[in-house]
Amino acid sequence: VQLQASGGGLVQPGGSLRLSCKGSGGTFTDMGWYRQAAGKQRELVATISSDGSTNYADSVKGRFSISRDHAKNTIYLQMNSLKTEDTAVYYCEGERIVTRLVYWGQGTLVTVSS
Repeated sequence: VQLQASGGGLVQPGGSLRLSCKGSGGTFTDMGWYRQAAGKQRELVATISSDGSTNYADSVKGRFSISRDHAKNTIYLQMNSLKTEDTAVYYCEGERIVTRLVYWGQGTLVTVSS
């Protein structure tokens, strides 16, 4: 069972990026994105349940959007109006249906800088 995150990169403030996280080897219920900036603890960014219900950190509400494609076993994070404080390694996470075990992707670096 694996989660593979991709889509990070360097973007200027005010720009956009779209992260993807593809699951393999299993089907997931709740999935989400977390981030960890240098010297800080990992924090929740957004989550999405199997029925599509979403939850966002206050710091990203109105700017980020999480979605999922069940057929592709993939979740996405559309990030708009990016700020320098959004710079972090972004991790996807998912709870497998059968075992209820939680899996983490390897992380993808997002750098917001001019």
